[in-house]
Amino acid sequence: MNLKQIKKGLILTLIILALTTIIGCSTNQGPGQYDTFAKALTENGVKMYGTEWCSHCKSQKEMFGNSFQHINYIDCDKQSYLCQSAGVQGYPTWEIDGELYPGEQSFDDLSSYSGVEFDID
Repeated sequence: MNLKQIKKGLILTLIILALTTIIGCSTNQGPGQYDTFAKALTENGVKMYGTEWCSHCKSQKEMFGNSFQHINYIDCDKQSYLCQSAGVQGYPTWEIDGELYPGEQSFDDLSSYSGVEFDID
């Protein structure tokens, strides 16, 4: 290897490291405003069924912000058998105590259906 090839390799390595760092930071989800509520929903067996292409699912996820990482989310494109066996017919659908609640749900509704108290962290 000559000096020019070594420099090119070093520059390429630095670019890859920089991109990896940027991507890693942008996908790192820190604490969210509704972490306690989201965790309590999951601990109580609450599930949300949805897909990545569903605009209502996207809105529901955005409502939780970073706290959505704590929701038991089933992607029906990737795990269609779980959605079919649960009887899911539209997205999003929340399953709470064996009952299905289709459509976007407010925090108050999720709290009411699940018995999990909603308060801001």
